[in-house]
Amino acid sequence: MVVSKDRLTELIADDRALGKTIALANGCFDLLHVGHVRYLRGASLEADRLIVAVNDDRSVAALKGQGRPVQVAVERAEIVAALEMVDYVIVFSEPTVTNLLRLFQPNVHCKGTDYTVETVPERSVVLDYGGRTAIVGDSKDHSTREVISRIGDRL
Repeated sequence: MVVSKDRLTELIADDRALGKTIALANGCFDLLHVGHVRYLRGASLEADRLIVAVNDDRSVAALKGQGRPVQVAVERAEIVAALEMVDYVIVFSEPTVTNLLRLFQPNVHCKGTDYTVETVPERSVVLDYGGRTAIVGDSKDHSTREVISRIGDRL
């Protein structure tokens, strides 16, 4: 389900009261592809509940450039929330998930294989509150840019 910060804070508190662990993964998820599915599946195996933070439209444009995102944030969030391995989705506007990590303090912060544990930008924040960083998913052989290019070549 797609939720607000306030509602997610309540849901996390309820889950923790039940002894559940929390993982957080993040990304743009502009055109969902198999690399995204494998990343989120891997992230879901790291804890009892998976939160996915989806970049808002402005942050996607800043990160990915002109013509992006292809789909608006509310639709990207709904698509990600429909995946069975995802428990909660939140849309965020900051360039990184640092503020969400500080607020929610997930047990695990999951990043894709284009990182190592040592190169994750938010790693020190996670260590500061006692969490851990996990690298999940398959090798970075898939990209939205590639999918867009293939579609363009066929038109």
